[in-house]
Amino acid sequence: MIDLEEERNKKVRALLVGEPGNNLSELTGLTDTLGLESVEKITLSRLEVQPAYGMGKGKAQEIAERAKEVEADCIIFDFNLEPTKQRNWEKLAKIPCFDRQEVIIRIFAQRARTKEAVLQVQLAKLTYSLPRLAHSYGDMARQRGGSYGSKGSGETQLELDQRRVRTLIMQTKKELEEVVKTRETQRKRRGAIPIPECALIGYTNAGKSSLLNALTGAESFVENKLFATLDPLTRKLNLKDGKGILLTDTVGFISNLPHSLIDAFKSTLSEAKKADLNLIVIDSGDSNAIEQYKTVQEVLQEIGASEKASLIVLNKWDKIEENQLNQAELNRAFPNAIKVSAKTGFGFADLFDAISKKLLGDEEFFEIPCTENDLINKIRTEGIIIEEEWKDSSVLIKARIAERTKNICKKYQLK
Repeated sequence: MIDLEEERNKKVRALLVGEPGNNLSELTGLTDTLGLESVEKITLSRLEVQPAYGMGKGKAQEIAERAKEVEADCIIFDFNLEPTKQRNWEKLAKIPCFDRQEVIIRIFAQRARTKEAVLQVQLAKLTYSLPRLAHSYGDMARQRGGSYGSKGSGETQLELDQRRVRTLIMQTKKELEEVVKTRETQRKRRGAIPIPECALIGYTNAGKSSLLNALTGAESFVENKLFATLDPLTRKLNLKDGKGILLTDTVGFISNLPHSLIDAFKSTLSEAKKADLNLIVIDSGDSNAIEQYKTVQEVLQEIGASEKASLIVLNKWDKIEENQLNQAELNRAFPNAIKVSAKTGFGFADLFDAISKKLLGDEEFFEIPCTENDLINKIRTEGIIIEEEWKDSSVLIKARIAERTKNICKKYQLK
């Protein structure tokens, strides 16, 4: 007799296919996060520009037969699969076939919680599915949602579905614009009191949420899986000098992030563009750390945030304390990085100092007349006063202050 509970809990079995030189470790992580089981991995020796399958028919037949042998429920490709090729693969293998783009979109759909994240994922799904309606499959086959016009004379079901999806895309964009406006209003309210803002950015699963929690006492969701965080979470961080800054956790980056997701999540990714300082968090224990940093730089370039002030933070340093080879490689690649551990608190003092220096510059000395109370208060609220000595008619101040405030204080600066 079939065990129904066992059948319900049975994982979908996936055969993974990657381009030459790809060990498929990242796609394995993505499929695991989605809840699939990777039963076999095939790395191609070459990719051919073939219109039917993206490779020779013989190789495609071999992969389809292997999928049958290992009882795979689907085939997942670690490169983009155009709609026509997708249809051809599904006809050949007689099981669902899709690419990493769909895997990532499905993960985002699973993890979206807030209204903004749900709308962003919905927009990405609709944009991705539109050219694939002609070759429908699975739960992303057709997008339904209300009655949007009637079928015209001679109009095919495909044309009707495409029109519905385009209407849904327009509606979703409008809803998303309203949600983004609300968040921008909240940001402006925060901006009324000038507090420096830092964004934690980096590859997915680099430990950004763990670092936010450890630094601020926040309760951001943490899980050892890709894309645990989709929504920005902002918390106040008090530096050791008493200065408060705002620290924001952001969605993780990944290589070949689908353009539909980049477009949909632009408002979320813009945290990296609007922050005064970006903390680029890298997982020290990951063997692909250097490549992942390059991916982060590519995404920053794409969203127009590559020129922002930044600090490289090598997180999870406790993982490689005994590995001298890894330490030497990371030190060569990132000579000015701050080494920390969200787990143990190691390096936090160095991180606070580096943040203060980046945001407020070096320590400067000023002699300000006692009558300039507003200016002294401005230094106190917008900078960090390290030492102050009151005299009869002036105040000697040793401080770190933001550039805009420093310009006002320039005439009182001591050489």
